[in-house]
Amino acid sequence: MKARWHLVLIPSLLLSLFLLLSSQIAFLRGSFFKDLRLGRIGTELTVENYVRFFTDSLYLDSLILTIRLSATVAILTLAIGFPVAYILARMRSRWSLVLLAAIIAASFITIVIKVLGLIIIFSSGGTLNRLLVGSGLLERPLTIMGEPAGVVVGLMHFTMGFAVLLLYGVIKTIPRSLEEAAEIHGAPRRRVFLRVIVPLSLPGIVVTSLIVFNLCMGAFTSAALIGGGKVFTLPVLIQQTVIMQTRYAMGATVSAVLMTVTLLINALSVFVMARFDRRRGMVA
Repeated sequence: MKARWHLVLIPSLLLSLFLLLSSQIAFLRGSFFKDLRLGRIGTELTVENYVRFFTDSLYLDSLILTIRLSATVAILTLAIGFPVAYILARMRSRWSLVLLAAIIAASFITIVIKVLGLIIIFSSGGTLNRLLVGSGLLERPLTIMGEPAGVVVGLMHFTMGFAVLLLYGVIKTIPRSLEEAAEIHGAPRRRVFLRVIVPLSLPGIVVTSLIVFNLCMGAFTSAALIGGGKVFTLPVLIQQTVIMQTRYAMGATVSAVLMTVTLLINALSVFVMARFDRRRGMVA
């Protein structure tokens, strides 16, 4: 008799869906009421909060900035993480396991510690800046505080380990014999990488990119600490709206927009990927 192990996962799935949907429904419901100040919410349904969001440049600029930073981090993380994952997956030495274990261990370090480490490294009196200024490469110390570029560095530091581990698992499933066959037929290493490894890894690349993008869309710590209150991504704006201004309805509106936009971008990406696979199958 074949065991139905998937039945064991049903309670966990139902619990996860309940916790997810109940919290999101609370946000969606709260966004349709008016703020009465001092943390009080009105009782009449209204779309005033959404009208304000899409007509106020503060919220629209924050939305665009969040998407732009998340997309930048996803692209840069993929560009750096994919070669690293490929090298680790193809190494025949035992050092590959050591390096992989180091990446896994680094992934367990909390984001707060990672961000504080970056702040120390890039401080004006830090070792890096003293080295760069002392060698004459820079005239003045390099700073990442209060800059979007600094938030990108912080987010990459947070997501790089996850991306490398995901891509490592994808590349490991690609037989090495396919590369050897291409090389035997005279294909150079660069062509083998672009025409064999990348196409076969494409589903994993898309999934990894979306995971990194989603993590960045909801990331708060890097933007709050490194941004220093000057980089207003949507999570930072939500925190200030709810905690500092006690405008719960508007905070719920910003949260609902953030969730909806993220889901739409993911759905669009999956749709584009499906059409690409269909066309590639027709050509083949």
